[in-house]
Amino acid sequence: MSPLLKSKLTLVTAVYWILLSYMVAALLWWFIALDKQNRMISNIMLSELKHEDPNYYRDAVTIGNATHRKTIQFISEGTTFLVLILVGAVFVFRATRRQIKLSQQQQNFMMAVTHELKTPIAVAQLNLETLQKRQLEEDKRQMLISNTLQEANRLNALCNNILFAAQLDAGAYRSNKQEINFSDLLEGCIDSFKNRFPNRVIEEKIKESIYIIGEPLLLQMLVNNLIDNANKYANKGTPITISLDQKINQVEFSVADLGEGLAEEEKKKVFEKFYRVGEENTRKTKGTGLGLYLCKKIVQGHGGKIFVNNNQPQGSIFTVLFKIT
Repeated sequence: MSPLLKSKLTLVTAVYWILLSYMVAALLWWFIALDKQNRMISNIMLSELKHEDPNYYRDAVTIGNATHRKTIQFISEGTTFLVLILVGAVFVFRATRRQIKLSQQQQNFMMAVTHELKTPIAVAQLNLETLQKRQLEEDKRQMLISNTLQEANRLNALCNNILFAAQLDAGAYRSNKQEINFSDLLEGCIDSFKNRFPNRVIEEKIKESIYIIGEPLLLQMLVNNLIDNANKYANKGTPITISLDQKINQVEFSVADLGEGLAEEEKKKVFEKFYRVGEENTRKTKGTGLGLYLCKKIVQGHGGKIFVNNNQPQGSIFTVLFKIT
């Protein structure tokens, strides 16, 4: 958490407790004042009664009962107002904290997106300028063209993530599900990843001809985001294991890495929008905080579940379960 965000949260917390204390103290003061006034009125009414009056005892009891009912009324109304004040205060406090954190996450997201966009644009621009100004050998020309295409694909994937997230938030996305060969789709995503990252070892444990009902574009986005996530956090030189299997009533797809792994408190947070592991100022991995959020949304849209467990001896295993009928 950044120092600015911490200072904002500290200020909000201090103001919250000051205002809440003031409201509770004011409510208590009004109760004491009203109850005191009620007892004073009762004493005045009792003092006006005449002891020789035959109805003196009955009237005194009536005044006492009325005073007691008023006290009960003040307590009931005060308690109701106190509960409403506390519920409202808690709601406002939590909403304000969430808004401050969301604002910070959005700011971090904009910075991350700017960096993610500038890097491939700069690389593509440099490659194209080199091709334009110099006469290169054919193998070097093809290498620059290949690098440029990779950066273009990276830009396309980033734009798809941002566009899909915006459509999800606006409720504007309409899916078109069909029966697809998930095994073939997964193999195609792996082949594309190998072309982009030839130095990363991929261990495949994929059962052939597994069919599910889904949307190819979204499932391709799911697979690519999980593989890219593993590639970002896996230690250099370690393999990524991709598995696909079909059991009695479900399909299990998993991506495992041998990176640093996740702490227990991080395992649910990583699927939140804009959330990224680690401190913003010291983080070295690239990303926008949308990949795993979109993965969760895509899996939920297909009626499945996604979760993360520890890998052995270290790292993480992201597992997706799809129901089949």
